Amino acid sequence: MIFRQLFDSTSSTYTYLLASRKGGEALIIDPVLEKVDRYIQLLRDLDLKLIKAVDTHVHADHITGLGALRDLTHCITVMGEQSGVDVVSMRVSDGDRIDIEGLSLDVLYTPGHTDDSYSFILPDRVFTGDTLLIRGTGRTDFQNGDPRAQYDSIFNRLLKLPDQTLIYPAHDYKGDTVSTIGEEKTCNPRLQVKSIDQYVDLMNNLHLPNPKMMDVAVPANLHMGLAQDEVAKRGWALMPSDARDMIGRQGVALIDLRERREREKYGIIPGSLHAPYPDLADNVKPGGIIHQLGRTAGSQLLFYCAYGERSAMAVQAAQDAGLANARHIQGGLEGWRKAGGPIADVS
Repeated sequence: MIFRQLFDSTSSTYTYLLASRKGGEALIIDPVLEKVDRYIQLLRDLDLKLIKAVDTHVHADHITGLGALRDLTHCITVMGEQSGVDVVSMRVSDGDRIDIEGLSLDVLYTPGHTDDSYSFILPDRVFTGDTLLIRGTGRTDFQNGDPRAQYDSIFNRLLKLPDQTLIYPAHDYKGDTVSTIGEEKTCNPRLQVKSIDQYVDLMNNLHLPNPKMMDVAVPANLHMGLAQDEVAKRGWALMPSDARDMIGRQGVALIDLRERREREKYGIIPGSLHAPYPDLADNVKPGGIIHQLGRTAGSQLLFYCAYGERSAMAVQAAQDAGLANARHIQGGLEGWRKAGGPIADVS
């Protein structure tokens, strides 16, 4: 496994790049906007292709690099389903997995620092975001933080992992880079409490100043979903109600860009072809299945995904490949569901 721990000294943020060599698919966790050029150069140096960019939660101390990485690499952006961030093209929930070639991270919902905080687990390590830090825990006094929820996340979830599990947090302010579950059980002063009430009292009396960038970072991190707006301006988007009226028409090819797990969990639009987003570049070029469909006389390509971000990028790629008959469903399957569109189970 390729593993890099990168550091932003301004916000004391750790960013993690992971890959498994074969085809060079890569995943990044908690990227910082100002370091995006560095990430891109590292991807080039290691001959990697960024497939997914993940945030553990909505950050208050820096602007995320998710939007910039999406625009530069066309990667899939991932956050927890509780997040209100509009840039996200895939939302995960407790018990899901985040996959790239050769690597699979288990998704663990660990609220408390914020109500959208998640941790991600590999067999030997856990990426804890701001939930569990090295010799500390994330503050719980803003963004719907809750010390009781955090106690449960830490004591009843994270600390149940094997003692030798490596801990990689989203921040450190002292220069520490890694710890273990067993080490934190013994040495983390905030974990030496005797009860949940004692922990709540401790967290409620920290009296910390707000992060310096909070008033800028939080609004910026919530609103980065520009891909759908740009595609709509070009006339390449259909509202779900209009798309619903096209179902069953001759020549309309519905193309589902989501991953297999998403299809199995949330269902599909009946009659849709499965063409996962990571394969898009091959599928829209001459000889690819989407290119062949788009070149059929009288055909119309109609992409959809979960929320419309991946499908908006797919429309742009298809148009760039000369497929002028490509559109997408604005708002994805979520919008389709709200409009009363039919949804079927995967057979």
